[in-house]
Amino acid sequence: MTSPDTPLRITVIGAGVVGCYLGGRLAPHADVTLVGRPHVLDPIRAVGLTVESGEGEGDRLHLPAESLTLAESPESVRRSDVVLVCTKAGSTAAATAEFVPFLRRGSLVVGLQNGLHSADLIRDAVDVAPVIAGVIPFNVARTGPATYRRTSTGEIRLAEHPAAAPLIDVMRRAGLQVRATDDIQAVLHGKVLLNLNNAVQALSGLPLRTELLDHDLRRCVAICQLEAIRVFTAAGVVPRVPLAVPAALLPTIMRLPTPVFRRLATTVVRVDADGTSSMNDDLVRGRPTEIDVLQGKVVKMARRLGMEAPACERMVELVHEAERDGDDRRQWTGDALLAELMRARQRARRQAGTAQSS
Repeated sequence: MTSPDTPLRITVIGAGVVGCYLGGRLAPHADVTLVGRPHVLDPIRAVGLTVESGEGEGDRLHLPAESLTLAESPESVRRSDVVLVCTKAGSTAAATAEFVPFLRRGSLVVGLQNGLHSADLIRDAVDVAPVIAGVIPFNVARTGPATYRRTSTGEIRLAEHPAAAPLIDVMRRAGLQVRATDDIQAVLHGKVLLNLNNAVQALSGLPLRTELLDHDLRRCVAICQLEAIRVFTAAGVVPRVPLAVPAALLPTIMRLPTPVFRRLATTVVRVDADGTSSMNDDLVRGRPTEIDVLQGKVVKMARRLGMEAPACERMVELVHEAERDGDDRRQWTGDALLAELMRARQRARRQAGTAQSS
Protein backbone atom coordinates (compact mmCIF):
# COMPACT_ATOMS: atom_id res chain seq x y z
CA MET A 1 0.00 0.00 0.00
CA THR A 2 2.89 2.36 0.71
CA SER A 3 6.59 2.78 0.08
CA PRO A 4 9.18 5.51 0.71
CA ASP A 5 8.19 6.99 -2.66
CA THR A 6 4.42 6.64 -2.09
CA PRO A 7 3.64 7.58 1.51
CA LEU A 8 0.48 6.33 3.17
CA ARG A 9 -2.39 8.68 2.32
CA ILE A 10 -4.40 9.49 5.43
CA THR A 11 -7.51 11.65 5.73
CA VAL A 12 -8.59 12.81 9.17
CA ILE A 13 -12.35 13.39 9.30
CA GLY A 14 -13.35 15.77 12.09
CA ALA A 15 -10.01 17.45 12.70
CA GLY A 16 -10.42 18.79 16.22
CA VAL A 17 -7.96 18.50 19.09
CA VAL A 18 -7.32 14.77 18.68
CA GLY A 19 -7.44 14.82 14.89
CA CYS A 20 -5.03 17.74 14.61
CA TYR A 21 -2.62 16.17 17.08
CA LEU A 22 -2.61 12.85 15.26
CA GLY A 23 -2.41 14.52 11.86
CA GLY A 24 0.51 16.65 12.98
CA ARG A 25 2.42 13.68 14.34
CA LEU A 26 1.78 11.59 11.23
CA ALA A 27 2.42 14.27 8.59
CA PRO A 28 6.24 13.89 8.43
CA HIS A 29 5.74 10.21 7.60
CA ALA A 30 2.50 10.23 5.58
CA ASP A 31 0.43 12.29 3.15
CA VAL A 32 -2.10 13.81 5.59
CA THR A 33 -5.33 15.67 4.87
CA LEU A 34 -7.19 17.36 7.72
CA VAL A 35 -10.93 17.77 7.14
CA GLY A 36 -12.42 20.20 9.60
CA ARG A 37 -14.12 23.50 10.22
CA PRO A 38 -12.71 26.90 9.27
CA HIS A 39 -12.15 27.99 12.88
CA VAL A 40 -9.70 25.06 13.21
CA LEU A 41 -8.14 25.10 9.74
CA ASP A 42 -7.77 28.84 9.12
CA PRO A 43 -5.17 29.36 11.90
CA ILE A 44 -3.20 26.39 10.53
CA ARG A 45 -3.31 27.94 7.06
CA ALA A 46 -1.95 31.16 8.55
CA VAL A 47 0.89 29.89 10.76
CA GLY A 48 1.19 26.13 10.30
CA LEU A 49 0.42 23.38 12.83
CA THR A 50 2.31 22.78 16.07
CA VAL A 51 1.95 19.61 18.14
CA GLU A 52 3.50 18.99 21.55
CA SER A 53 3.56 16.17 24.07
CA GLY A 54 4.29 18.23 27.18
CA GLU A 55 7.54 16.29 27.62
CA GLY A 56 9.95 19.05 26.73
CA GLU A 57 11.04 21.25 23.87
CA GLY A 58 12.50 18.27 21.99
CA ASP A 59 9.05 16.80 21.48
CA ARG A 60 7.61 19.94 19.91
CA LEU A 61 6.92 19.60 16.20
CA HIS A 62 6.00 22.46 13.89
CA LEU A 63 4.64 21.79 10.42
CA PRO A 64 4.31 24.47 7.73
CA ALA A 65 0.82 24.75 6.33
CA GLU A 66 1.99 23.51 2.94
CA SER A 67 3.06 20.17 4.44
CA LEU A 68 -0.62 19.35 5.04
CA THR A 69 -3.74 19.33 2.91
CA LEU A 70 -6.53 21.27 4.62
CA ALA A 71 -10.14 20.90 3.51
CA GLU A 72 -13.66 21.67 4.72
CA SER A 73 -15.19 18.83 2.70
CA PRO A 74 -14.23 15.13 2.55
CA GLU A 75 -13.59 14.62 -1.17
CA SER A 76 -9.99 13.69 -0.32
CA VAL A 77 -11.12 10.23 0.78
CA ARG A 78 -11.27 9.42 -2.96
CA ARG A 79 -7.48 8.94 -2.80
CA SER A 80 -7.00 7.90 0.82
CA ASP A 81 -5.53 4.62 2.00
CA VAL A 82 -6.74 5.28 5.55
CA VAL A 83 -9.59 7.39 6.91
CA LEU A 84 -9.38 8.31 10.59
CA VAL A 85 -12.78 9.38 11.95
CA CYS A 86 -12.16 11.72 14.90
CA THR A 87 -15.51 13.48 15.19
CA LYS A 88 -17.51 13.68 18.39
CA ALA A 89 -19.44 10.47 18.96
CA GLY A 90 -22.77 12.21 18.40
CA SER A 91 -21.66 13.38 14.94
CA THR A 92 -20.59 9.94 13.70
CA ALA A 93 -23.59 9.17 11.50
CA ALA A 94 -23.70 12.63 9.93
CA ALA A 95 -19.96 12.71 9.25
CA THR A 96 -20.01 9.22 7.77
CA ALA A 97 -22.87 10.13 5.45
CA GLU A 98 -20.75 13.01 4.13
CA PHE A 99 -17.61 11.03 3.31
CA VAL A 100 -19.11 7.69 2.20
CA PRO A 101 -19.99 8.89 -1.36
CA PHE A 102 -16.29 9.60 -1.95
CA LEU A 103 -14.82 6.56 -0.18
CA ARG A 104 -12.35 4.55 -2.23
CA ARG A 105 -12.96 0.81 -2.33
CA GLY A 106 -10.54 -1.02 -0.06
CA SER A 107 -9.54 1.97 2.07
CA LEU A 108 -9.31 1.32 5.81
CA VAL A 109 -11.72 3.34 7.97
CA VAL A 110 -10.84 3.68 11.66
CA GLY A 111 -13.33 5.01 14.20
CA LEU A 112 -11.42 6.79 16.97
CA GLN A 113 -14.29 8.38 18.89
CA ASN A 114 -15.42 7.89 22.46
CA GLY A 115 -18.21 5.47 23.28
CA LEU A 116 -18.80 1.79 22.65
CA HIS A 117 -20.44 1.69 19.23
CA SER A 118 -19.22 4.60 17.11
CA ALA A 119 -17.37 2.25 14.74
CA ASP A 120 -20.56 0.19 14.42
CA LEU A 121 -22.39 3.30 13.21
CA ILE A 122 -19.70 3.85 10.58
CA ARG A 123 -19.81 0.18 9.58
CA ASP A 124 -23.56 0.34 9.07
CA ALA A 125 -23.06 2.94 6.34
CA VAL A 126 -19.88 1.59 4.71
CA ASP A 127 -19.93 -1.41 2.38
CA VAL A 128 -16.85 -0.85 0.21
CA ALA A 129 -14.11 -0.75 2.85
CA PRO A 130 -13.16 -2.44 6.13
CA VAL A 131 -14.08 -0.51 9.27
CA ILE A 132 -12.32 -1.04 12.60
CA ALA A 133 -12.51 0.62 16.00
CA GLY A 134 -9.62 2.27 17.79
CA VAL A 135 -9.03 3.84 21.17
CA ILE A 136 -7.13 7.05 21.88
CA PRO A 137 -6.22 6.90 25.59
CA PHE A 138 -4.74 10.36 26.07
CA ASN A 139 -6.17 13.87 26.32
CA VAL A 140 -5.22 16.67 23.95
CA ALA A 141 -5.65 20.39 24.55
CA ARG A 142 -5.69 23.25 22.08
CA THR A 143 -3.21 25.61 23.72
CA GLY A 144 -3.03 28.17 20.91
CA PRO A 145 -4.86 28.94 17.65
CA ALA A 146 -2.86 26.24 15.84
CA THR A 147 -1.07 24.47 18.71
CA TYR A 148 -2.19 21.13 20.16
CA ARG A 149 -0.61 19.52 23.20
CA ARG A 150 -1.04 16.00 24.46
CA THR A 151 -1.70 16.42 28.18
CA SER A 152 -1.60 12.79 29.34
CA THR A 153 -0.07 9.49 28.29
CA GLY A 154 -1.24 6.16 26.92
CA GLU A 155 -0.99 3.62 24.12
CA ILE A 156 -3.31 3.77 21.11
CA ARG A 157 -5.17 0.50 20.54
CA LEU A 158 -6.54 -0.62 17.18
CA ALA A 159 -8.66 -3.65 16.40
CA GLU A 160 -6.64 -6.38 14.72
CA HIS A 161 -7.01 -6.32 10.94
CA PRO A 162 -4.52 -7.05 8.14
CA ALA A 163 -5.25 -3.68 6.54
CA ALA A 164 -4.16 -1.88 9.73
CA ALA A 165 -0.50 -2.94 9.47
CA PRO A 166 0.67 0.03 7.31
CA LEU A 167 -1.09 2.49 9.64
CA ILE A 168 0.49 0.93 12.72
CA ASP A 169 3.90 1.11 11.05
CA VAL A 170 3.49 4.81 10.23
CA MET A 171 2.21 5.58 13.73
CA ARG A 172 5.24 3.92 15.28
CA ARG A 173 7.62 5.78 12.95
CA ALA A 174 5.86 8.96 14.07
CA GLY A 175 6.67 8.17 17.71
CA LEU A 176 3.13 7.19 18.69
CA GLN A 177 2.69 4.22 20.99
CA VAL A 178 0.23 1.87 19.30
CA ARG A 179 -0.74 -1.79 19.47
CA ALA A 180 -3.28 -4.04 17.81
CA THR A 181 -5.72 -5.90 20.06
CA ASP A 182 -7.85 -8.97 19.50
CA ASP A 183 -10.63 -7.73 21.79
CA ILE A 184 -11.33 -4.11 20.96
CA GLN A 185 -14.76 -4.19 22.63
CA ALA A 186 -13.13 -4.98 25.97
CA VAL A 187 -10.74 -2.05 25.42
CA LEU A 188 -13.61 0.24 24.45
CA HIS A 189 -15.45 -0.69 27.65
CA GLY A 190 -12.26 0.01 29.59
CA LYS A 191 -11.96 3.42 27.95
CA VAL A 192 -15.52 4.22 29.03
CA LEU A 193 -14.57 3.29 32.62
CA LEU A 194 -11.67 5.72 32.54
CA ASN A 195 -13.72 8.40 30.77
CA LEU A 196 -16.34 8.36 33.52
CA ASN A 197 -13.91 10.76 35.17
CA ASN A 198 -14.56 13.34 32.41
CA ALA A 199 -17.92 14.40 33.82
CA VAL A 200 -16.58 14.70 37.35
CA GLN A 201 -13.70 16.88 36.18
CA ALA A 202 -15.99 18.99 33.99
CA LEU A 203 -18.51 19.62 36.78
CA SER A 204 -15.72 20.58 39.17
CA GLY A 205 -13.99 22.84 36.66
CA LEU A 206 -10.63 21.90 38.20
CA PRO A 207 -7.62 20.89 36.10
CA LEU A 208 -7.36 17.12 35.74
CA ARG A 209 -4.37 16.76 38.03
CA THR A 210 -5.99 18.81 40.79
CA GLU A 211 -9.28 16.94 40.40
CA LEU A 212 -7.58 13.54 40.54
CA LEU A 213 -5.86 14.50 43.78
CA ASP A 214 -9.19 15.43 45.43
CA HIS A 215 -10.34 12.41 47.45
CA ASP A 216 -14.06 13.23 47.32
CA LEU A 217 -14.00 13.78 43.57
CA ARG A 218 -12.19 10.47 43.09
CA ARG A 219 -14.88 8.80 45.21
CA CYS A 220 -17.47 10.21 42.81
CA VAL A 221 -15.61 8.58 39.92
CA ALA A 222 -15.35 5.32 41.86
CA ILE A 223 -19.12 5.21 42.44
CA CYS A 224 -19.77 5.61 38.72
CA GLN A 225 -17.13 3.00 37.89
CA LEU A 226 -18.64 0.50 40.32
CA GLU A 227 -22.03 0.86 38.66
CA ALA A 228 -20.49 0.52 35.21
CA ILE A 229 -18.47 -2.58 36.15
CA ARG A 230 -21.58 -4.28 37.52
CA VAL A 231 -23.48 -3.47 34.32
CA PHE A 232 -20.64 -4.54 32.01
CA THR A 233 -20.21 -7.79 33.97
CA ALA A 234 -23.93 -8.52 33.67
CA ALA A 235 -23.59 -7.93 29.92
CA GLY A 236 -20.76 -10.49 29.77
CA VAL A 237 -17.92 -8.01 29.14
CA VAL A 238 -14.65 -7.89 31.09
CA PRO A 239 -13.21 -4.42 30.40
CA ARG A 240 -9.51 -3.92 29.68
CA VAL A 241 -7.74 -0.76 30.79
CA PRO A 242 -4.24 0.36 29.71
CA LEU A 243 -2.96 0.16 33.27
CA ALA A 244 -1.01 -2.37 35.32
CA VAL A 245 -4.14 -3.35 37.27
CA PRO A 246 -7.38 -5.11 36.30
CA ALA A 247 -10.31 -2.84 35.50
CA ALA A 248 -12.23 -4.26 38.47
CA LEU A 249 -9.69 -2.65 40.84
CA LEU A 250 -10.13 0.88 39.48
CA PRO A 251 -12.79 1.91 42.05
CA THR A 252 -10.61 0.62 44.89
CA ILE A 253 -7.65 2.62 43.63
CA MET A 254 -9.76 5.76 43.21
CA ARG A 255 -10.95 5.47 46.84
CA LEU A 256 -7.43 5.23 48.30
CA PRO A 257 -6.24 8.07 50.56
CA THR A 258 -4.61 10.74 48.43
CA PRO A 259 -1.00 10.18 49.61
CA VAL A 260 -1.31 6.47 48.77
CA PHE A 261 -3.11 7.19 45.49
CA ARG A 262 -0.39 9.65 44.50
CA ARG A 263 2.30 6.98 45.01
CA LEU A 264 0.48 4.04 43.41
CA ALA A 265 -1.26 5.74 40.51
CA THR A 266 1.63 7.58 38.90
CA THR A 267 0.39 6.72 35.40
CA VAL A 268 -3.05 8.08 36.27
CA VAL A 269 -1.82 11.43 37.54
CA ARG A 270 0.79 11.94 34.80
CA VAL A 271 -1.14 14.79 33.24
CA ASP A 272 -0.28 18.42 32.59
CA ALA A 273 -0.95 20.74 35.49
CA ASP A 274 -3.53 22.61 33.39
CA GLY A 275 -4.87 19.64 31.41
CA THR A 276 -8.65 19.20 31.24
CA SER A 277 -11.09 16.72 29.75
CA SER A 278 -12.81 17.14 26.39
CA MET A 279 -16.11 17.37 28.27
CA ASN A 280 -14.83 20.36 30.19
CA ASP A 281 -13.77 21.99 26.92
CA ASP A 282 -17.24 21.39 25.49
CA LEU A 283 -18.91 23.06 28.49
CA VAL A 284 -16.54 26.04 28.28
CA ARG A 285 -17.30 26.49 24.58
CA GLY A 286 -21.04 25.94 24.91
CA ARG A 287 -21.06 22.71 22.89
CA PRO A 288 -23.03 19.51 23.58
CA THR A 289 -21.00 17.03 25.60
CA GLU A 290 -20.53 13.28 25.20
CA ILE A 291 -22.16 12.43 28.52
CA ASP A 292 -24.79 10.29 26.76
CA VAL A 293 -22.14 7.86 25.44
CA LEU A 294 -20.39 7.66 28.82
CA GLN A 295 -22.50 7.65 32.01
CA GLY A 296 -25.55 7.78 29.76
CA LYS A 297 -24.55 4.55 28.03
CA VAL A 298 -24.13 2.83 31.41
CA VAL A 299 -27.67 3.92 32.36
CA LYS A 300 -29.15 2.63 29.08
CA MET A 301 -27.38 -0.72 29.40
CA ALA A 302 -28.53 -1.02 33.01
CA ARG A 303 -32.15 -0.46 32.05
CA ARG A 304 -32.00 -3.07 29.31
CA LEU A 305 -30.64 -5.55 31.85
CA GLY A 306 -33.23 -4.71 34.51
CA MET A 307 -30.60 -2.98 36.65
CA GLU A 308 -30.09 0.52 38.03
CA ALA A 309 -27.20 2.95 37.84
CA PRO A 310 -28.47 5.88 39.95
CA ALA A 311 -25.16 7.72 40.34
CA CYS A 312 -24.46 7.59 36.61
CA GLU A 313 -28.03 8.71 35.95
CA ARG A 314 -27.63 11.70 38.26
CA MET A 315 -24.33 12.61 36.58
CA VAL A 316 -26.11 12.67 33.22
CA GLU A 317 -28.72 15.03 34.65
CA LEU A 318 -26.09 17.31 36.19
CA VAL A 319 -24.04 17.57 33.01
CA HIS A 320 -27.13 18.37 30.94
CA GLU A 321 -27.99 21.06 33.50
CA ALA A 322 -24.47 22.45 33.09
CA GLU A 323 -24.93 22.48 29.30
CA ARG A 324 -28.13 24.50 29.68
CA ASP A 325 -26.68 26.89 32.27
CA GLY A 326 -23.62 27.82 30.20
CA ASP A 327 -21.36 30.32 31.90
CA ASP A 328 -23.68 30.32 34.93
CA ARG A 329 -23.22 26.58 35.54
CA ARG A 330 -22.35 25.42 39.02
CA GLN A 331 -18.77 24.53 39.87
CA TRP A 332 -19.16 21.49 42.11
CA THR A 333 -16.87 20.85 45.06
CA GLY A 334 -15.92 17.28 45.85
CA ASP A 335 -17.96 17.03 49.04
CA ALA A 336 -21.06 18.53 47.42
CA LEU A 337 -20.92 16.28 44.35
CA LEU A 338 -20.28 13.20 46.47
CA ALA A 339 -23.27 14.04 48.68
CA GLU A 340 -25.41 14.47 45.55
CA LEU A 341 -24.48 11.05 44.22
CA MET A 342 -25.00 9.41 47.60
CA ARG A 343 -28.49 10.93 47.76
CA ALA A 344 -29.24 9.54 44.30
CA ARG A 345 -28.21 6.06 45.43
CA GLN A 346 -30.25 6.33 48.63
CA ARG A 347 -33.35 7.37 46.64
CA ALA A 348 -32.89 4.39 44.37
CA ARG A 349 -32.63 2.04 47.33
CA ARG A 350 -35.78 3.49 48.92
CA GLN A 351 -37.70 3.17 45.68
CA ALA A 352 -36.53 -0.41 45.25
CA GLY A 353 -37.62 -1.20 48.80
CA THR A 354 -41.02 0.35 48.23
CA ALA A 355 -41.47 -1.62 45.01
CA GLN A 356 -40.60 -4.88 46.75
CA SER A 357 -43.02 -4.28 49.62
CA SER A 358 -45.95 -3.32 47.39
